[in-house]
Parts: sequence; structure tokens; C-alpha cells
Amino acid sequence: MGINFKLNKRGIIFTTLVVLILFLFVISLTFYSVIKERKAIRDRIETMNAFIPSLEKDMGRQLYISSYRSLLSIESYIGETGNFVTSAENSIGEALLNGTINNLTMGLMEGYKLSEWQSRVSELGNKVNTYINYSVINVTVAHSDPWHILIKMRINITIEDKGNVSKWQKIEIIKTNLKIEGFEDPLYLIETNGLISNKVLRTPYSSFVIGSDLTNLSLHVNNSYYISSPAGPSFLDRLEGKTSASTNGVESLVNLAKLSSQGIATSDKSIVDFIYFSSSNPTACNVIPAGMPSWFKLDENHLATYEVDCSS
Repeated sequence: MGINFKLNKRGIIFTTLVVLILFLFVISLTFYSVIKERKAIRDRIETMNAFIPSLEKDMGRQLYISSYRSLLSIESYIGETGNFVTSAENSIGEALLNGTINNLTMGLMEGYKLSEWQSRVSELGNKVNTYINYSVINVTVAHSDPWHILIKMRINITIEDKGNVSKWQKIEIIKTNLKIEGFEDPLYLIETNGLISNKVLRTPYSSFVIGSDLTNLSLHVNNSYYISSPAGPSFLDRLEGKTSASTNGVESLVNLAKLSSQGIATSDKSIVDFIYFSSSNPTACNVIPAGMPSWFKLDENHLATYEVDCSS
């Protein structure tokens, strides 16, 4: 009987050890599964987090292309209708969202409306096994400086893992800075009935008169280059036909010889563009040093800007 008790005791101990080992094995296996699952989730989240900046960068590029085409569309509208737009900001937004200007379909926006990005965005999402959806809340347009237009697109975007591992949702602002250089100045286009086209090109000259040498000034006016000018209208203002002062204003000098060559009657007034193409007519004079054409006249407020004096 004593021997049987000892055997039973050993059996109980052995069974207990086996159960304990099996329990520890199950626990370790469970922990391993949990750790493996957590690692998979962490890897997916890290993949999505790494993907989001590249998505934002791609959407920024797309916004730049669409915005560029929207400005070209507005210039096309102005050229075809002979009318300025009422609001440059609203017109850019309309072109981006609907592909129209004043409800007229713009061919340049075909395939480039913000709503048409979904297929492109979805394609990018498929590469990392995610669903991506977004909706445009609004578009804002303003000058960031005289030479650039800042366009912001506020969107509601959702990125969801196809395996339901993670989901990312937020209000995002995508923005781009668009150069005005190279675009047509609508003031020239409208005021010359489309006969004179003048692209916005920043002057390469930091000084216009060196001693009595007027070479830089002559080249500046011959090419109707632009300088920044808080007395002049901004590029967005020019799309609306405005000639009033803006902190982001620019100005050029009108080459009257080009107007005359196209049979356009010229006016005897300051050739600063926002003055020349308006009803404003401040006293203007020929300048010294001598050597500029007889039609080269500036108002008193611009003599110092172009480093000359009034000849009379």
C-alpha cells in the first residue's frame, strides 16, 4: 500500500508537470501569435504612415498641374470673350472643381478637374493595399508675393487598410505656389483688342540707368518687362481688369512703338501700364538723361523708380 501511494504521488506530480508544460506552451504560443499580430499591425501602420507623405506630395503635383491649366483657361476665356473675369479666385476655383469658367466648359481642364483625381489616387492606394477616398471642402486663392499665387485645396481624406488593420482620416490642406511669370497680361490683351500680347517676365535689371547710359532702361521698355510695385495691380487683379494699387502689385512700361506698329492709336501720357490702360492721367514728362524715344513719358511718382529726372 505504501508503494502504491508513492506511485500515485509520482503520477500526480508527473501529470501536473505535463499539464504545466502544456499550459506554458499554449501561453507562449498565444503570446507569440499576439506579438506576431501586433507586429503585422505595426508594420501596416508604418507602411501607411510612410505612404501618406508621398500621397500628399503627389496630390501637390497634381494641384500644381490643374492650377496651371486653370490659369491658362481663364486667359483663354478672356481672349475668346473679350471680358475680364469678375472674381479671379472664384474663377480659378470653378475651373478646378467643375472645369468651367462662368459655366463655359474649358477644354484645358478635361481630365484635370479635382474630382477626376480619384482614379489616380485609388491607383496609388492599390500599390500599398489601401482604399483612399477624399472630398474637396474648398479651394482658396491668394498671392503669396507679387510673383506667385498660392492655391490651397482643403480636403477630407480617408485612407483605410484593405485588411481592416488600420484607418487614417483627417482634414488635409494641399497647396501649391504658382509662378505668374510666363502668363499673358490680360490688361494688354483687352486694352489692345487682342493685337498685343505681353507675357509677364521679371526684369533682369537691378539698375536702369548707369551714369548717362540708358541701355538697361531701353531694353526694359522695349520688352515691357515687369517689376514689383505696390502702386500697381496684382496679377489676380489684372485678371479682373483692375488697375488699383496692391501690396502684391507689378508693373511694366508700355512700348508704344509696338502699339503703333499694329495700327493702335497711342495716348500722350505716362507709359506705366496701370496708368496708361486706365482713365488716370497724372502729369507726365519726357526724361533725362536724353536718349529715350519722344513717347517715353513718366509721371512724377515713377521718375525715381526708373532712375531718371523730368526734362521740363
